[in-house]
Amino acid sequence: MLSMMEGLRDIISRQIKADRYQTVIPELMLFRSTNRLTSLNCIYRSRLYLIVQGSKQVSLGNRQFTYDLITTVDLPVRSAVLNASIENPYLALSVDFYPIEIANLLLSMPQEEDEIFSTTSGMAVGTIDALLLKPIYRLISLLDTPGDIAVLSPLIRKEIYYRLLQGSLGSRLKQIAIADSHISHIARVLDWIKQHYAEPSEVKMLAAIANMSEPSFFRHFKAVTMMSPIQYRTQIRLHEARQKLLISGEDVSSVAFAVGYESPSQFSREYKRMFEITPSQDISRFRK
Repeated sequence: MLSMMEGLRDIISRQIKADRYQTVIPELMLFRSTNRLTSLNCIYRSRLYLIVQGSKQVSLGNRQFTYDLITTVDLPVRSAVLNASIENPYLALSVDFYPIEIANLLLSMPQEEDEIFSTTSGMAVGTIDALLLKPIYRLISLLDTPGDIAVLSPLIRKEIYYRLLQGSLGSRLKQIAIADSHISHIARVLDWIKQHYAEPSEVKMLAAIANMSEPSFFRHFKAVTMMSPIQYRTQIRLHEARQKLLISGEDVSSVAFAVGYESPSQFSREYKRMFEITPSQDISRFRK
């Protein structure tokens, strides 16, 4: 297992082209940092994350996770690299979850009768073992033989899902895939909010999307995301606003209205509260 981790470090170090790098394998991303970073707000997608070197802490609501292996639904979090240097950079990778593939895999696996799922946080921490590490290593090794990717990566991805389903995080992965689980219902609402973040969204409407009563929806939503629907929408709005400000070059007021705020001053206050810098200061820092 140690030699495979060393192999992962070697391949990531050779293949990574940027600190956040989308590889030619669609489901595989690589991450690198050469220094300890202060906390940053970001969105963790529905993926498996594996730290190969260094350490990282992620805050979701009032909970903190320091991890080697983590799975999640799409969640806005605050994260910080704790251990990294030029000589020993922080290195990590992620593998996307495709719920349809996971569901199809579940159909071919024996299931426990009347399995009951409880709704817990949409983020779960586990430990890496050799059985899971082997297919992850084979997947990233395809970067050295790109001609094999189209044929072999779907097969290896299926094995990664299978090993996760067999391990301590299996119940969480099942909930992502099973259409009637509470997490899948909440994930459907999260997808709707991400696509309609600038629109009004009352709890009654969101509960209907989740096919739940309002009290049940609110309880399960908070259990999965560690925040209320309004807080989640606010964080999505602010992440989208930051991209518009820093990349498209739009002015602050235009961006505020574009992401759903009626008041630019309220937008600026909430932006500073989240990113610890005003929109104008953020733009100036980014341009420098």
